[in-house]
Amino acid sequence: MQSDILIIGAGVAGLYTALKLSPRPVTVVTARPLGKGGATRWAQGGLAAAVGDNDTPNLHFADTMQAGAGLVDPEAAHVLATGGPEAVEDLLRLGVEFDRDDHGKLKLGREAAHCRDRIVHATGDQAGAAIMEAMVKAARAAEHITIVERIVVEDLLIDDNNVIGGALVYDVDAGAREAFEAGETILATGGLGGLYAVTTNPKPAQGHGLAFAARAGAMIRDPEFVQFHPTALNIGLDPAPLATEALRGDGAVLVNKDGKPFMPAYHHDADLAPRDIVARAVEAEIKAGRGAFLDARDAIGAKFPDAFPTVFASCQTAKIDPRTELMPVAPAAHYHMGGVETDLDGRTSLLGLWAVGEVASTGVHGANRLASNSLLEAIVFGARIADQLREAPIDLSEEAGAPGDRMEMAPLPAPASEMMKLRKAMTEHCALIRDGEGLADLLDLIHEMHESPAMTSGFKSALVTAELIAQGALAREESRGGHFRSDFPEKEEEAFHTEIAATQIYDDEESV
Repeated sequence: MQSDILIIGAGVAGLYTALKLSPRPVTVVTARPLGKGGATRWAQGGLAAAVGDNDTPNLHFADTMQAGAGLVDPEAAHVLATGGPEAVEDLLRLGVEFDRDDHGKLKLGREAAHCRDRIVHATGDQAGAAIMEAMVKAARAAEHITIVERIVVEDLLIDDNNVIGGALVYDVDAGAREAFEAGETILATGGLGGLYAVTTNPKPAQGHGLAFAARAGAMIRDPEFVQFHPTALNIGLDPAPLATEALRGDGAVLVNKDGKPFMPAYHHDADLAPRDIVARAVEAEIKAGRGAFLDARDAIGAKFPDAFPTVFASCQTAKIDPRTELMPVAPAAHYHMGGVETDLDGRTSLLGLWAVGEVASTGVHGANRLASNSLLEAIVFGARIADQLREAPIDLSEEAGAPGDRMEMAPLPAPASEMMKLRKAMTEHCALIRDGEGLADLLDLIHEMHESPAMTSGFKSALVTAELIAQGALAREESRGGHFRSDFPEKEEEAFHTEIAATQIYDDEESV
């Protein structure tokens, strides 16, 4: 297996980057059938872009900076905000049918911490699915893209000069490991919500791409910042169905079991306060025994099935009618703001390795992602990677190898019982509210689990990423954005990043 450019992951970040690389040949590998895995299809909120008559990229930039709690890179935020309108136009050219008003103009919604209506939607709460449908259709038709399905990536290949040369993969159909050699490798592997017991992400989303990069020695930035969506439907499903923030943007209100709105007591923006504040408020109400529910009866009512078909269908599975009943909600792991550190063009600290989408830390999210900036980030920064690689000279390295310890592990996902043990520990000690003692206990458990006789390649990657999050959370002795320490509840005056560069975990004598 060989390719000039290898893209690992086939969500919106991977497919859009591949499309923009035209006419350069590129290979996209995915563990599941194209369009069936990953979290993009589940994205309900939409895409943020300053396309309204009363909006500007400068206002979008300001909202992004404010939400990130002091850790947003201003250059990255500027790139993101100014790229919004063009991203929407490009998606329209690809065939994405965004919702429009009666006059044919794009219909815009409001979400938390935005000062303007600037969220473009598709069929109400199906933006991710609509974008993925268009991407998959375009990718399958593109002559320069080779799509290889049922290929599980286990690690990166690296040479003696610390240059990435592709990936070690497991071909599910052939039942064999192979070295997939590439001149340039792009991580587009998504998030890590599956490391938590309550998540809105697909359970296999366990941060494997972050682990691959860390094991190779790439710089990891701010891994402790995990965003919890405040309104996952609390109906006993795993993963937990999402009740999109657009519901609150349309007037739905968070109430306790007595029907009393509680968010005004926590923040002046009430139900549209920043996500970290809303999530901790919901958690506090639940722990106080008052419960937390989303009330859309007056604001949306009879329009619910057409306006938010995905949420309505999820409610129906629990025999809840949101037109006339309250929806029980709880916070759930939703999005990772940290990741593999990149520059503004998607380069990581390792030659030959790029990162885009949720696995990357481009600098746009800081400590607390602004709602609906994630799909936009994948589009804007995927295009920038493509601009760098479209005509660049590329050489394949014949000396790149994979870590020897991978050969000793079964090429399988984590055992279900061991994975659930880890997910529960992450939820108990490294979720919305953390403290030093709990994080130390979590790290002890993770270290013990590294010695598990049931170790598999998938479980090893999950453990590496869980340890990165816990180490970052333990090192950050303050509370900022999505990271809250009960033993250090105040925010430091000067904002700082957590940067972790793991020792390269490759034994040259045993690498293959």
